[in-house]
Formats: sequence, C-alpha cells, structure tokens
Amino acid sequence: MAPARKGVRPLLCGYYGEHNLGDDALLAALLAQLPEGCDPLVTAFDQGEVQQRLGVCTCARRDFAAVRRALDRCDALVLGGGSLLQDSTSFRSLLYYAALIISARLQGKPVLLWGQGLGPLRRRRSRLLVRRLLTLVQDSSWRDPGSAALAAAWGRPGQLGSDPVWSLATRLWHGPGGPLVLCWRPTPLLEGERWLPLLEALDAVAAAADREVIWLPFHRDQDRGLLLELDRQGLLPRRLALRSREQLVATPEEAMEIFSGACLVLSMRLHGLIVAALAGAPLVALSYDPKVQAAAGALACPCLDLEQVQDARALEQEWCQQLEKPPLPQVVEGLREDSRVHRELLRRWLGR
Repeated sequence: MAPARKGVRPLLCGYYGEHNLGDDALLAALLAQLPEGCDPLVTAFDQGEVQQRLGVCTCARRDFAAVRRALDRCDALVLGGGSLLQDSTSFRSLLYYAALIISARLQGKPVLLWGQGLGPLRRRRSRLLVRRLLTLVQDSSWRDPGSAALAAAWGRPGQLGSDPVWSLATRLWHGPGGPLVLCWRPTPLLEGERWLPLLEALDAVAAAADREVIWLPFHRDQDRGLLLELDRQGLLPRRLALRSREQLVATPEEAMEIFSGACLVLSMRLHGLIVAALAGAPLVALSYDPKVQAAAGALACPCLDLEQVQDARALEQEWCQQLEKPPLPQVVEGLREDSRVHRELLRRWLGR
C-alpha cells in the first residue's frame, strides 16, 4: 500500500492525558512533527485538559469501543512514543494495542510505530504476539538501541533515533546558586528504610551547599505527596524537611523553567531527565528501569541503579561533584539531531 497523502487524519494513540508530564511532552513533540495539513485525533484520559492545552480533537483512551470507532474515522494509526508494546503494565494493556493494530490493518490503514521502546516483554505469549504484530506494521522508529536491536532480531529493524522528547526546544541554564530539584517517584525498589541512603545523602548535599530542595511530581497522580509520605514514615531528616517543598506544575514547559534554574536535578523519571537536560541543568539519574539507565548513558551523566544498595556518603560525594556542572552542549545537540528520524517517518507516510 502506498503511503497516505493529502488530508490525512491520523489516530494518535498513547498514554496521553494521564497527568504524566513525560507523556505530555511526547504528545507535544508528536504534534509538532506532524506534516502540515494533518488533522489528528488523540486518545486521552483527561480529554478536557488535552483539548484545552493543545487544541486537538480527542477520544476516551480507556474506552476501547470509543477508540475503535475513532479509528474508523481516521486514515492511519500512530502509536506515539513511550513503550506501548510491553506487558509490565499488564498483558491486557498489550492486547489493547494489539487489537487496534489488527483493526487498522483489516481496514487497510497504515500502522506506524513512532519513537517507540519495545518491551519489557516478560511473558512468552507476549513475545510471540509482538513478533506477529511487528509484521503488520508499515514503518517504525525506535527510541533506544535495545529496542531497535530486538526489532531487528525479529526481522523488523526500523530506524533508530533518540527519544522524541529531545526534539523539543532548549532553554538557557541560569542555575548557579539555584535549588536542588527532584523528580522522584514511588517504586517497589525503595520501600521503608531503603529510602534512607538517598535521603541522608540529599540532606547532606543540601546542607553543605545551603540550597532549597524542590520536589517536582512528574506524574501528578503517582508522585504527588511523596515528600509528605516519607515525612509521615519518619524517614525524612528534620533538616531536610525544613529545606523541602513540593511544587506542582501543569506542563512540560513549566517543568523546564524550574529545571533551568536548578543547581542539580536528581531524576528517577526518564522524561524528567530529558527535559532537565534540554533546560541545560546539571543531572544525576536514579534508575528504576533500564530505559532510565540507557538515557543516562547516552547523556553521559552519572546514574544510580536503585536495585543496588548504596552508601549515603558515596552518594553525597558524587552528587556534590555534579553541582552546577551542566551537560555538554554538544552531547545534547547530538541527541536532538538523532531525534529527527521520527519526524522523517511521519513525513513519509502522512505528508503531502
């Protein structure tokens, strides 16, 4: 089937409108990369917020029947960013995307995987299903080497780029003397006293540098209140508690503004790391997932594996060394350049 052309209406399917700034940033990047003349329809949970912020038409992403009807009105299916073909959320989630891909192909509509990660796929039946699904896809671009390598091993290589969020505009860093900013999240890897080395190191760094500590929830529903919860459990040092405050933001742009004034960003969130780098902020990654570790490696910033027990003193020393040392501009620009492959995929299939 030849690529679709004039007047295309793609269905943009992803984890949008779920109050996650990372997925909001992916959607902003995807919309900015669509060729002129496209009239997208976006799957979203909080449809009102997505419509108000971005001015796009939406359908209810958690209502499969509504999404399926929306697909009938569209010319192409775009799975946009993140890792949608995975079973760590649930096997049911994987079936949701599988059903949409199969429905699109039964209607003769192209299926594009834009800026995707592939996996994790922990179940054998998941791997078998995804291998079959990849044969139905017309074109794909991958956000990391591991995903591209797995797809290639299964005979569907696609193009390798960096995460699409790297395509967003950069900001000038003005953070010397600024606060420490945290993009931390709850995770089974950090329960109870396993938080203590991180909190003790953070307390020591903040005190030594005499800095405020801003807790920035990147996922409004999952991350908000972490500061209060750690304090309630008696894990937060008193000195750190007095320096700390939570700050809510509504958009990736607002987060970037805070990052641009930070002396150091400590991020567990993948897109918190990327948006902070776009703001020029000094960085340390804390990895709960291989995708965070991979991004930190590409960015050449320190990365703490949360599965490993760490000494608070060693963390303190490493974090102090990163204070007010922003990433190399050429590294950030290289990652931005690598993100162009995703725009080219859209141009080939949805352009005039």
